[in-house]
Amino acid sequence: MAIPSPAPRRWRIIIPAVAIGLLVVSIAAVVVVPRLGARGNAGSTAGPICAPGTATLARNAGDLKTGFIYQVMLDRFFDGDPANNDPAGDQGLYDPTHQNWKLYWGGDLKGLTDKIPYIAGLGATAIWISPPVQNVTKPLDYGDGNGPQAGYHGYWATDDYRIDPHLGTWADFDAFIAAAHASGLKVLVDFAANHSNPNDLGQFGAIYKNGVLQASYTNDPNGWFHHNPTITDFNDQYDLEYNTLDDLADFAQENPAVDAYLKGAIMQFVAHGVDGFRFDAVKHMPGPTGGWLRTVADGIEAAGPHYLTGEWQTTDPTDPTYPLAARFANSSGIALLNFPVYNAIDNAYGRSALVGPVAINDVLQTESKDFTWLNDQDNFIDNHDFPRFLSVNPSHAALNAALAVVMTIPGIPIVYYGTEQYLHDDTNGGGDPYNRPMMPSFATTTPAYQLLHCLAALRGSNPALAYGTYEGLHFGHALYVFQRQFGANTVVVAVNSASDPVTVKAGQTALPAGTYHDYLNGAFHGPSLTVGAGGAAPAFTLPGNTIAVWQATAPTPTTPLLGSVTPELAQPGDTITLDGQGFAPGAVVKLGSYAATVTATTATSITATVPAMPGGMYQATICAGGTCSAGYPINIATGPQIPVTISVTGLPALAAGDNLYLTGALPELGGGNPAPTAALGPMIAAPTQTTSRFLMVSLPACHTATFTFEIVHLDGTITAGHTAHALNIPCQGEGAATFAWG
Repeated sequence: MAIPSPAPRRWRIIIPAVAIGLLVVSIAAVVVVPRLGARGNAGSTAGPICAPGTATLARNAGDLKTGFIYQVMLDRFFDGDPANNDPAGDQGLYDPTHQNWKLYWGGDLKGLTDKIPYIAGLGATAIWISPPVQNVTKPLDYGDGNGPQAGYHGYWATDDYRIDPHLGTWADFDAFIAAAHASGLKVLVDFAANHSNPNDLGQFGAIYKNGVLQASYTNDPNGWFHHNPTITDFNDQYDLEYNTLDDLADFAQENPAVDAYLKGAIMQFVAHGVDGFRFDAVKHMPGPTGGWLRTVADGIEAAGPHYLTGEWQTTDPTDPTYPLAARFANSSGIALLNFPVYNAIDNAYGRSALVGPVAINDVLQTESKDFTWLNDQDNFIDNHDFPRFLSVNPSHAALNAALAVVMTIPGIPIVYYGTEQYLHDDTNGGGDPYNRPMMPSFATTTPAYQLLHCLAALRGSNPALAYGTYEGLHFGHALYVFQRQFGANTVVVAVNSASDPVTVKAGQTALPAGTYHDYLNGAFHGPSLTVGAGGAAPAFTLPGNTIAVWQATAPTPTTPLLGSVTPELAQPGDTITLDGQGFAPGAVVKLGSYAATVTATTATSITATVPAMPGGMYQATICAGGTCSAGYPINIATGPQIPVTISVTGLPALAAGDNLYLTGALPELGGGNPAPTAALGPMIAAPTQTTSRFLMVSLPACHTATFTFEIVHLDGTITAGHTAHALNIPCQGEGAATFAWG
């Protein structure tokens, strides 16, 4: 959704009033709680800082915007079954003393299941678990003095069809899924489809299917792996996709056997009831604008709406790979972990406020133009690959401020396990593996736990946070004031992360006239806010270390308000879910001019089936009583997607800065638009290739594709090939074809 520019508006708030806003359902129960100290390092609160609240918005498997995701590293959460700590066949990988940070410590699926009430009480609506599949069964010793290592983290798979015995069994997994669903929690499984395990020691990349060896890096006659050097240039697309990430045996997804193996393992998790996936290292798999992973997403969504997200590390919008990351998110059906926002939050609150919170606003403004579905991308303040927030900045007040921001800006929040307990270990700067301690406590009274609980409740009841636009209102070195709006629903957030008070300039909000009690009941020093006619209010002083939230929820609208359509990528026959407000029986769903078949309707959610229609990007609308909602974009594939590797030979010499693309009439090939923002590419070349290029693309099975190649020069001009090439796309598996430039 478009984000309005903050320039025309100026912040205008006043403060001192105690009366209750007439049109606002903002007030929690009056609960007496101690205010946090100057640095916010109080050990606990006296009780809830907001009323329990009732979730009124839809919570569907494909749409996680009305809640937040809780990320768990299974081995480091809770030991529910000591009998599997040192299982037969995998012995020697467990350290009961918890001194070796690279061995198993005992956490398992049973332990996570036992703690589901704790996670549900926190307010999370989904759990992202580390890869639960069988990992290396022998200790690895790199000879670096760190001793033996194990795949406790889940990213050294040896069998993607089995549950790692240190974590439990398929029966334990099923029990976990059932318990999570019974508590209203969705489950995302982390899946590493880029690689198996280290190729240079231990099991040498060996990969099994239900115990049957498929291939190993050192015995690979059928080409399951890319046998290429370690990645050195993280801005070169060939290097990123086809070379080796660290020493991990890199899968050749263009091999039909590998394609079938990985998709089969993924669909096995779908059959066991998971609600979505987090894909590891999507930046390193074939096809920069979707490619192989687009076909994975297409297959998953054919089984029903699921939430999919992936890891594509970028620094900020100036990162050379950022444009491809945005295209990936817009075309693959897979959202992304929002690393530019993470880095901006880290700089604003973590690293001694090197950059003020205006940098967060700047990233969001840029991303609002570049990302089709900004509210679907994932925001976080730390995770298993980076030092925990408190290892960067030990201030609990700064952590609370960062959490408040990540819970309320556009995007789906992710909270790393233990953050709500102020968990961190600063050994060697707190990086891997010291950012993965054992969960120390399950207290529900810490300020961070209470803050998350309250803001999660707000995400479930005020659609402005889930579906709304964003507008930055006022900024300072430590001051961040912004608002979210969806229809007449509004949330205004003010954060002052400095210890000194700061003056908030007069300005204007979208809140109706009235007085608003801080939604957090003043627990983080938030004052009441009085808004005059037109949302105007005079300047006021915001105390140090303050988090304040003021909100207005509107009555149920009389016309439909559409805030979400999932999945982002669908095809005719797929089920889609439309979420928002003001829906009623008899509502009509349209995708462009095509009417979808409605199968279920509630006041906040409609389920429908995509009709037979051409592929392309459409605006979904909901119409009732002659009035239609605003449109919401959805990408419709021409048909079931399969990966096809297209190569071209005999190229003319390409000058520095030239790139090769392919374009065709199918929407999967750009819909006939030759611009590099629509055409597929850039096509890539191995280091020894000078007159040829190749690219893995996602195309509709059993169709004929007609396309041309084109050279896009550094100045933006295009030299098009004169020959139109035709490709009969296979009906299943994978495809590959080579053409001559012309």
